[in-house]
Amino acid sequence: MDLQAVERYAIEHTSEDSPIIQELIRASEEDLEHTDMLSGRQVGRLLAILIKVSGARRVLEVGTFTGYSALTMAEALPDNGELFTCEYNKRYENIARTFFEKSKDGHKISLLMGKALDTIPTISGSFDFVFLDADKINYPNYYEMILPRLAAGGLLVIDNVLWGGEVIARESEKATAIDRLSKMIRDDKSVEQLMLTVRDGVTVVRKK
Repeated sequence: MDLQAVERYAIEHTSEDSPIIQELIRASEEDLEHTDMLSGRQVGRLLAILIKVSGARRVLEVGTFTGYSALTMAEALPDNGELFTCEYNKRYENIARTFFEKSKDGHKISLLMGKALDTIPTISGSFDFVFLDADKINYPNYYEMILPRLAAGGLLVIDNVLWGGEVIARESEKATAIDRLSKMIRDDKSVEQLMLTVRDGVTVVRKK
């Protein structure tokens, strides 16, 4: 089976991004390298659908990049929804802010600059939904920080949990950290979880 062809087929049969998000993708591809860091349509639609069916109103994102997933989630939130997104890289910030300001859903988004382990504690209250797609080394630390802040019944979605298959051999520091997180989640009796083989692997965690 041609797995790349299968993935293309899956993308072709997934709802398209909104026009402003398509514009954001083009701007990111023109201005930056490593645009594979964009979550992509499959993950984006997964996030949007999960937010809609869960009724989430308060969202935390760890790792903004250029704002693709933040805008996708903001579009799925009700008009009074809130989304806090954490980013460290100033170059990514410029693109993200530009499109947040252009979007009719941008008023829902608060962009916090700095190390996420420092900025998350500055946000008060709990979260209904969290998307984690930041520095992989700190994945276990983010989990320990975020889980107590996740509301009962809330969802945590984690991207890149397969890390190109490297989590099996665990020969890099990042792969080892991701594998450690996956084992933490597996052994945590306060949650239930599902690991999906969508793109580079996505784990959906529900707090009991």
